[in-house]
Amino acid sequence: MSSEERSAVHGHPVESGDRRIVRPYGDTSGDGMVQVSFTLPVPHDKRAEGAAIQLANKMGIDPAMLVHAKPMSDAFTFFVVYGRVNHLVDMSKVHVVERDFPLLSAKEVNAVVKQKLRRKLSVVGACIGTDAHTVGIDAILNVKGIAGEKGLEYYRELKVTNLGAQVSVPELVEAARVEKADAVLVSQVVTQRDAHLHNTREMSAAFREAMPAGKRPLLIVGGPRFDETMTGELGVDRIFGRGTTPGEVASYLVHALITDRKAKR
Repeated sequence: MSSEERSAVHGHPVESGDRRIVRPYGDTSGDGMVQVSFTLPVPHDKRAEGAAIQLANKMGIDPAMLVHAKPMSDAFTFFVVYGRVNHLVDMSKVHVVERDFPLLSAKEVNAVVKQKLRRKLSVVGACIGTDAHTVGIDAILNVKGIAGEKGLEYYRELKVTNLGAQVSVPELVEAARVEKADAVLVSQVVTQRDAHLHNTREMSAAFREAMPAGKRPLLIVGGPRFDETMTGELGVDRIFGRGTTPGEVASYLVHALITDRKAKR
């Protein structure tokens, strides 16, 4: 164990160049305390509580304290466990997708589209497959937006087509063709058996088959369970995770379709 790691074990975050070894913070700095929640397919009784503690111990939580247990039905119990872990985090080895474009106001987005594209930027959005959860796509597209920020329908230089829920991939491809879409936005909330990944791969394959490379729209997916580093694997141009705002999406569209594209010519 390095000196940085030993210091972190004793409760002190350490910075060394671009390295920073940290431990979880619970009650006091560097105490390693974490809280986790999970459900087990067992009825709520003492045995179930013992099973929860055993699982927590196998996860590296030791000592583990059961702070909450609630029956979800006759055969399922929800648990919250609090305890200490000895795991360390090396911040220099944390890899995320950083925003590589400037955030623009609605006025700035409209101005760039009008001046550079000289037509309305066409956006088609949908929830595909069996996904009926439109809250995410509506928050980005609908004029009411989210948390006081207007959606893309508010941008006068954007032409937005919201197809809604449970749209098949062929229907999405056809709508993108009819609307001459510059970008296709897909929201996926249902993740059972990795449905969001399967649907995204099916969509990207369908667009590759239906349209030549220079004619395909920008493919963007979003949802709370996506890994933002999987764009290449899923065949899309961008993945947005939870907390994404309409302004971020609009700014990315301008960056990818106008600013960055012109810079590469």
